[in-house]
Amino acid sequence: MNDAEISAAATLEPVADVAHRAGIPADALIPYGRHMAKVDTTRLPPGDPGRAGRVVLVTGISPTPAGEGKSTVTVGLTDGLNLLARADDAPVTWAGKTALAALREPSLGPVFGMKGGATGGGYAQVVPMENINLHFTGDFHAITSAHNLLCALVDNHLHRGNELRIDPRTITLKRALDTNDRSLRQTVIGLGGRTEGVPRENGFEITVATETMAVFCLATGLEDLKERLSRIIIGRTTDRQPVTVGDLGLHGAQGAMAVLLKDALKPNLVQTLGGSAAFVHGGPFANIAHGANSITATNTARRLADVVVTEAGFGADLGGQKFMDITAVAGGFPPAASVIVATVRALKLNGGMELADLDHHTADSERHHLEALEAGVANLARHIRNMAAYGVPVVVAVNRFPQDTQAELDWLTGWCARRSVPAAVAEVWARGGAGALEVARRLVEVLPAEGEDSGWRSLWTQDMTVAERIEAVVTQIYGGAGVEYTAGARAQLDQLVAEGWDHLPVCMAKTQYSFTDDPAVLGAPEDFTVIVRELALRPGAGFVVALTGSVMTMPGLPRTPAADSMDVDADGHVTGLF
Repeated sequence: MNDAEISAAATLEPVADVAHRAGIPADALIPYGRHMAKVDTTRLPPGDPGRAGRVVLVTGISPTPAGEGKSTVTVGLTDGLNLLARADDAPVTWAGKTALAALREPSLGPVFGMKGGATGGGYAQVVPMENINLHFTGDFHAITSAHNLLCALVDNHLHRGNELRIDPRTITLKRALDTNDRSLRQTVIGLGGRTEGVPRENGFEITVATETMAVFCLATGLEDLKERLSRIIIGRTTDRQPVTVGDLGLHGAQGAMAVLLKDALKPNLVQTLGGSAAFVHGGPFANIAHGANSITATNTARRLADVVVTEAGFGADLGGQKFMDITAVAGGFPPAASVIVATVRALKLNGGMELADLDHHTADSERHHLEALEAGVANLARHIRNMAAYGVPVVVAVNRFPQDTQAELDWLTGWCARRSVPAAVAEVWARGGAGALEVARRLVEVLPAEGEDSGWRSLWTQDMTVAERIEAVVTQIYGGAGVEYTAGARAQLDQLVAEGWDHLPVCMAKTQYSFTDDPAVLGAPEDFTVIVRELALRPGAGFVVALTGSVMTMPGLPRTPAADSMDVDADGHVTGLF
């Protein structure tokens, strides 16, 4: 069976039962049907701040078309931890403990674009898969609406006399759409005469790349959300002074935006196929945004479980780095450990093997496969080094594919053992939580005790400048030799310094396929230069976005979109969503 068939065949528990088992009282539950709900965090028991659940970050090697399965391992590991806690031979430190998953919501862009569904796979899924992948509880629609309301208010202000003296040429705020559509990257609006608004250039970003999404995910509550929204810069006056959301209208536009976001801000509760509770909430991309689920969801999960297993998008050089240096700092939850997902297939691709040759195993080609694996493991080595540099324990989960040979799996786990890196094979697609028991054991063995400092430390110090932070990421995480700036980016850097924004964190926007800014360069290259072409100030989110290479904030559809394979029959059964 495929993912959709496995999901459809599952018998789901009522969400009220999932909530009760997780310690969520009935009056805190806001059901969306029988199997999904929002949680009113103000009605949860206060919990003991000194015993908040430890956060485990699941990240991965550089993604490839061969597949890695980070979300699948996140779900399977959560179920595996809960199985292990109930096992007769459970480690003393883990017996009777609980784990809860915290994941991002899928964006419709990749669902209908290249990736298809994004709820895990096989017997390691969050369910109901179809609902989560499509409209879910409407969070992304609310974020899109709030963001576009702001854009409409800005253009209405221009049309009604422009009291704030905004220079239309300086407005960097783009409209949002949660669909891949390259044709909307650059647009002209306000055409049609004096009654139709002020003509100007504009464009669209995908919803998950907007500052509104970043603010939504980094906010610690409704008041913090409004305060962050108020700081968003929409443009500049004719004498180059910043104009913010808080400057619009009598009391700023943040109140109206928050009206649309107040219910969305409540985290979404669902379940895994293994019966674990899971929060699925927020969804910034990790190649063009910070790539983690909402702080609200993670901190809510920490009030309910001993361990929260969360996931950051793409490789450890993107989502992993941003989680360690941005999300964990903003959320106040020092990570306790990191699990790096690797696959034999992806490492062989990083080692120079062609995608078409990955599955063609013969007795004569076995040496060739092992040689490619040996060459490609340098990619995993760099990600291990990077995560270990943050001071937290690292475990490698080798996500098994059916085509993997035992010789390849043995070689990879042996490579990890020779470097004293805990590792285990995960068979979560085929076996769910039972296939993650060995990974769970390795994780429990290295987890700091409750209340014990994990050793986590950020790559950055508070007094580092934007340029120093970028340099640190490029040289210490990517393995590059240095950074170059285009003339435009250099002018933007100078402006950040002049206006006092020079000590903000940096969100790197970079291709996910390579440590470099060139997606074709695989493996673990060294001594390269990363070119920063643009610096975008995001004061609401609290960081500066550094755009590199050819990364776009509005993706396009591939030659053969996943949408081409989707359909719905007369009974409402969806096919092709996987």
